[in-house]
Amino acid sequence: MSRRSGILEFAVLGLLRESPMHGYELRKRLNTSLGVFRAFSYGTLYPCLKTLVANGWLIEESGSASDDAGAVPLAGRRAKIVYRLTPEGKEHFEELLSQTGPDVYEDEHFAARFAFFGQTSRDVRMRVLEGRRSRLEERLEKMRASLARTRERLDDYTLELQRHGMESVEREVRWLNELIESERAGRDLRGPTADGSASDSTSGATGGLPRHRDSTRPDPSDDTTT
Repeated sequence: MSRRSGILEFAVLGLLRESPMHGYELRKRLNTSLGVFRAFSYGTLYPCLKTLVANGWLIEESGSASDDAGAVPLAGRRAKIVYRLTPEGKEHFEELLSQTGPDVYEDEHFAARFAFFGQTSRDVRMRVLEGRRSRLEERLEKMRASLARTRERLDDYTLELQRHGMESVEREVRWLNELIESERAGRDLRGPTADGSASDSTSGATGGLPRHRDSTRPDPSDDTTT
């Protein structure tokens, strides 16, 4: 299984853990909620769904042929298939959430993992954030060394492009530092509850997103950090 197909399977399981969906809804959520999947086709999604069904992690159910619950189904129109997570699928997804190997720190995988941090325990979040930061610090060091070696041979536009790339990585490192600091402090990303009291910051799935004063927080799937 390729790395990208593994990320897609992880994301599909995570979204279906929230609620059952049909293929169109899944594709829309993957496009809008997870930037790493901004451009992919049904030809990519449906083989993934078939694999997950074959593994026993999803089941297929007949759904309404129309998104409008009050509409009368048209004659001959095939009902949509709704995909639902099985108990085995939920267990498998939780196993995936607990993994913190090197692949998790790469750009696409990190973006998908971060999207499901609300379902991830605090200790795992910390390992993922610290691993991602280390990976980017290594990348930044290499970029600086390369720029120092080649600076005199670069024209102004190429030099500016390399500086832009370095600034993007530096910005994400600063963002990760804020996240890690907040996680260590046990601050709650969810803020006050409906009754005005602070929500429980000791629970494993609530975390420490810092409150930003500006809009400089990077998108974890930003292609400029590759």
